[in-house]
Amino acid sequence: MNGIFLFIGGPEIFVILLLVVMLFGADKIPEIARGLGKGMRQIKDATNDIKKEINDSAKNQGIDTDFVRDINKEVNEVKENIDDFTGPIKRR
Repeated sequence: MNGIFLFIGGPEIFVILLLVVMLFGADKIPEIARGLGKGMRQIKDATNDIKKEINDSAKNQGIDTDFVRDINKEVNEVKENIDDFTGPIKRR
């Protein structure tokens, strides 16, 4: 990615970190990071619970939820066929 993360370079990241340290202090940064980590974990757990509930209710209703796996299998087969066809003429 050549040092670019979401159109923010090294100097901009340094300025942002400097501002964070100035605003919150060095002793508060670990607490803030811990809180953000817990929040992200709660969001991840909630989305996993929602996915599980959707899959369970779909199975109870007799709805086939394996279509995503079937689609991925078909996509991979198409990719392999294209690679076989274009293998000798690929560009650099």
